[in-house]
Amino acid sequence: MMRSIKIQFAGIFIAVMTGVILLCVLVNNLLLESYYQSSKVKILKNAYNTVREASASSYGTDEFVDELNKLCRTYNIAISIIDSESKFCYQSDNGGKELEASIMGYIFGLDAPDKDTSVIEKSKDYVIQYKKFHGSDYLEMYGRLSSGITYMMRTPLESIKESARIANQFYLYVGIIGALAGGVIVWFVSKKITRPISELNTISEQMVHLNFDAKYTGKEKNEIGLLGENINRMSEGLERTIGELKTANNELQRDIEKKEKIDNMRTEFIANVSHELKTPIALVQGYAEGLVDGISDDPESQQYYCEVILDEANRMNSMVKKLLTLNQLEFGNDNVNLERIDIVSLVQNYIQSANILTDEKGITVSVQEHAPLFVWADEYKIEEVMMNYFSNAVNHCDGEKQIKVTFDDYDNKVRINVFNTGTHIPEESLLLIWDKFYKVDKARSREYGGSGIGLSIVKAIMEAVNQNYGVENVHDGVNFYFELEKVESREL
Repeated sequence: MMRSIKIQFAGIFIAVMTGVILLCVLVNNLLLESYYQSSKVKILKNAYNTVREASASSYGTDEFVDELNKLCRTYNIAISIIDSESKFCYQSDNGGKELEASIMGYIFGLDAPDKDTSVIEKSKDYVIQYKKFHGSDYLEMYGRLSSGITYMMRTPLESIKESARIANQFYLYVGIIGALAGGVIVWFVSKKITRPISELNTISEQMVHLNFDAKYTGKEKNEIGLLGENINRMSEGLERTIGELKTANNELQRDIEKKEKIDNMRTEFIANVSHELKTPIALVQGYAEGLVDGISDDPESQQYYCEVILDEANRMNSMVKKLLTLNQLEFGNDNVNLERIDIVSLVQNYIQSANILTDEKGITVSVQEHAPLFVWADEYKIEEVMMNYFSNAVNHCDGEKQIKVTFDDYDNKVRINVFNTGTHIPEESLLLIWDKFYKVDKARSREYGGSGIGLSIVKAIMEAVNQNYGVENVHDGVNFYFELEKVESREL
């Protein structure tokens, strides 16, 4: 359970004050009476020394009388003195005459000790005793000096017990008021002291929740101010360190993900390559063994065997080149160099160079007439995309055998469409055709030498330039498309 420092300070102060007051009351009850009596004894001895010294030098003079009168007034002592001829030579005005009978009784042994009298101290020159007289308490001192002077002194003992009781009550009343007032003062003083501590506590709680915006703003020139400055520096250091750790953690996470991706790609690559090369290698091996074994001596058959081996070798060579290209794109080893190009001109030039592919198959190719459209692109890679789209359209063109290339000009994008008549792609394959080695119709792919890598290259290139691409089934065929960022007119 949390306890406020203010409450603790006030509680400690009140407890200490209460302890001091109780200690004073206890001391009053136990020691005050003895202390008071010893003080009175000391006063009588001082008066005795005065009388003894005066008797040797100024006895009987006015100076002697004045000094005794002063002593009696100051310490409330009654004094009676008898000279060597048994004559009273001095009696104080405050009760000295009342000592006349007592001094004669003590000196000549006429007064015997009673139950109300007790000796406190005794020597050859004096006796100090406690006496109860007429219901009051007194200390008495009497004796005879060597000079023959006889003296007696008496001083009243006030009711020390009553005085102690009154004093104790006074201490209690004053102490309670003082303790409460002191507690209130301590409360407000400690509030000023604990305010910066509370602020530091709030800051530390925010630091626990990784919020390092709060800073200590106190200007105290003491340990609390120094602590606040150190917490501010610690907050800045923790914020900087946590930021560095987060950055390092993100980099490590990216490295781990990249490594996992590379491992997966390596595993997938090996599995796919092994699968795809298995058939052409088997064909090359089989026809080569047939030639070695002389299965056919017919020159035409031998020529056929050689052509099959050459075709499969070319197929494997093409697939390996495409795999190397795809590998560089996927691993980020192939830099993208964006430049301003006219996409209309690039498409028209490529279609013109690819006429030989379409003429052999009787395919009609049309390219939309359009004004120059300038886009930001890597010319080599976009030509690779166009080549894969167009060769794919040629290989799958059926029906009316038409290929149409069109341009859609948006606000800040240019979309290039490559349409071919033919059979629709199954809906379940629309997303899978971009995967490596995926083939919708494996028999047909084998027929025209498709490796299932071309569209994977398109995907890698378009993702490298952060642009959209895709495929859609339309009314009488299939339309592949990709988009590029258009160059602003002010950038031309």
